[in-house]
Amino acid sequence: MTTKFSKDNQDHTSLDRDLPPVDLELIAQGVRLILEGLGENPERAGLVETPRRVAEMYAELTSGMREDASQHVIPLPGDKHDEMVIVKDISIASICEHHLAPFVGKCHIAYIPKEGRIVGISKLARLAETFSRRLQLQERLTTDMQIRFSKASNPSE
Repeated sequence: MTTKFSKDNQDHTSLDRDLPPVDLELIAQGVRLILEGLGENPERAGLVETPRRVAEMYAELTSGMREDASQHVIPLPGDKHDEMVIVKDISIASICEHHLAPFVGKCHIAYIPKEGRIVGISKLARLAETFSRRLQLQERLTTDMQIRFSKASNPSE
């Protein structure tokens, strides 16, 4: 089954905005509040470093919010091809923006080079990683990658 995506009804301004740096201490404060809200003591031996570790985890899992995904999709000069290119089983890890819960999985990317312009296979995996490392919805992840790939590989559109 193939899916056609409309560029007209998508709001992708969040993909192109500048964001301030991650505030690890502010995240850690929030984690401390969550622990207290759960009835835990954030000063307990097993939890003392938890706020810092959680803050660092969120910074890593959202690092794609501060990356320009277009940098990964640059058509290669030289040979021209018109066969389908497929990369399967790309590991992704993200955070659901509705629950701030991590989700992991695998994705597959396939494309037919337009006008024979190809993109390096490793760049497709980097594209998936950049978009998955954002506050994300599983359903939007595909659309974000498709639109960015289309814009970057076909600059005349």
